[in-house]
Amino acid sequence: MFRRVLIANRGEIACRIARTCRRLGVEAVAVYSDADADALHVRAADRAERIGPAALDGSYLSIPALLAAARRSGAEAIHPGYGLLSERAGFARAVQQAGLVFIGPTPEAIEAMANKTAARARVAAAGVPLAPGSDGPLAAGADAQALAERIGYPLMVKASEGGGGIGMTVVHEPAKLRGAVERGRRSAARAFGSDEVYLERFVERARHVEVQVFGDAAGNLIALGDRDCSVQRRHQKVTEEAPAPGLGASRRGALHDAALRAAAAVNYTNAGTVEFLLAPDGAFYFLEMNTRLQVEHPVTELITGHDLVEWQLRIAAGEPLLPGQDALRFDGHAIECRVYAEDPHTHLPSPGTITSWQPPAGEHIRVDSGVEQGSVVSPFYDPLLAKLAVWGADRHAALKRMQDALAGFAVEGLKTNLPLLRRILGHALFVEGRYSTELIATLTAESAGANSSAASG
Repeated sequence: MFRRVLIANRGEIACRIARTCRRLGVEAVAVYSDADADALHVRAADRAERIGPAALDGSYLSIPALLAAARRSGAEAIHPGYGLLSERAGFARAVQQAGLVFIGPTPEAIEAMANKTAARARVAAAGVPLAPGSDGPLAAGADAQALAERIGYPLMVKASEGGGGIGMTVVHEPAKLRGAVERGRRSAARAFGSDEVYLERFVERARHVEVQVFGDAAGNLIALGDRDCSVQRRHQKVTEEAPAPGLGASRRGALHDAALRAAAAVNYTNAGTVEFLLAPDGAFYFLEMNTRLQVEHPVTELITGHDLVEWQLRIAAGEPLLPGQDALRFDGHAIECRVYAEDPHTHLPSPGTITSWQPPAGEHIRVDSGVEQGSVVSPFYDPLLAKLAVWGADRHAALKRMQDALAGFAVEGLKTNLPLLRRILGHALFVEGRYSTELIATLTAESAGANSSAASG
């Protein structure tokens, strides 16, 4: 096992990684920008290194600054967390070239899955189902209309690089296609440095289901269960649960098998997640592979009893996977909600100072957070405050525990999305497990209808 690990991240995920490091007797090194000098993740580590000013480009996204911090601290390995540089092959390669261990997949695996059109071709060759779409990125001047007619409407214009919904537009009719392609190219170029986009059939009333996979250096791969991440706004996940509700044994097995084939196609090592769209008719299609630890990994930990960060550390240190696929055991049900500093109606960030922080506590309630009372939520970074996760013996028990936990979660000093989360967890579609990626749109439409009726009354 490593003696000292630098955590190239901030906030709750940095605190969470430091917690596992401490349990394993590994020294955790935090990094911080000037805006984060007093942040909770700095105090959660054994030592900390300043890496630059508040702006991301000069601090958390600066590879030279992170490598210099690793050298100063004597770290042997770097854990990238999620977001920021976690899926940058250039960062993973630079870490290796500096003589350090990157706690994640190989640069080659990251590159193979980073370009969505190339990844589609690779997993299709491995027998993983794909939604109908273009065979590659749209060439400049290509006849997108003819291709769209072959694919069928509605469809999506998607950026070949990156993620997070950037450059993504749903198109329902031919008259809107050209404008959507042009907007997608501009957004993709600004965000990812590439204006490549492609077309893919839009699956209406779909569910977003993902499979957690792990691989080791010996070529062993396992599927560590599945999660439903369908509740999203602007293609960003809001709630997650494990296992995904309503999947029969046959469909669940097929999803896990497809995920393992996708991972094997790139000789995958360490933690990764293969994401699928599940259509109302039961068909499922490969969406993408996230080559890192997921934000929602706590729900998998709660139903398996395994610490996924510990697995990451052990695999990166050269150890084999702990259990085999047949030895895995899944117990109960877990639900997670992401608590953001944002306006619950507009979803815009709400920076400020937390004047009161009262998270819920109790048996089978887990709060992963990088803030506390008095913390300043900066406009420079992602406004995630905490991940609230609960476990129950079954979905009904987990749902009731989450509803109670949300009711008791109190934050003052800034706006949060807690009111939205309470509405989601109390909505009949969620309660009955019949929701899709359109749930928040349904909530918005219901609110608009209620406001209209109140105004007319």
